Amino acid sequence: SLLFRMTQTEVCPPSCNCKSLGEMKGLHIDCSSRKLTEVPVLPVNTKRLYLQNNSLTSVPPGALDSLRSLEEVKIFDNPWTCDCHILYLKLWLEDVSEPSLANVRCATPAPMRMKPLGQLTGNELGVCKRLLPIKCLEFFWRDLILIAGAIITLLLVAWALKFSKKLVCQIKLNQHNSR
Repeated sequence: SLLFRMTQTEVCPPSCNCKSLGEMKGLHIDCSSRKLTEVPVLPVNTKRLYLQNNSLTSVPPGALDSLRSLEEVKIFDNPWTCDCHILYLKLWLEDVSEPSLANVRCATPAPMRMKPLGQLTGNELGVCKRLLPIKCLEFFWRDLILIAGAIITLLLVAWALKFSKKLVCQIKLNQHNSR
């Protein structure tokens, strides 16, 4: 049991307080009110994570993905910067902890101040290039095919109109000549 406790404390981030929830049950990690400016490296067996009341402004993409056994997370009371870089945290909280998302409020930029992160849309968060992988070439070919299809359709309609006018003129000419 001493060895178990030692391995648990070794994986505990230095700036946090860790408690075992019992053998094989995971860890309770309290990093609240520690003036943290970034999320520490966390053990994969984290069950409860408290990061509230720090100086966190964003979370790097992928930083929390290894926490598969997480059951509770508190991440409110941080000066979150709600630009496109907060998108990872928003999507992660939507998947992992909807109640926690409701308590996360933006600090900056000014128009977002005090707005709940969960209520922000992609337009409000702004655009970051290469934040989420997009297969541009697929969109390019799809768009090219759609544009080509539209041009061919317009040409066919124009040709049909021209042909129908010729036909109408010939019919009228034939009727006029037959009199």
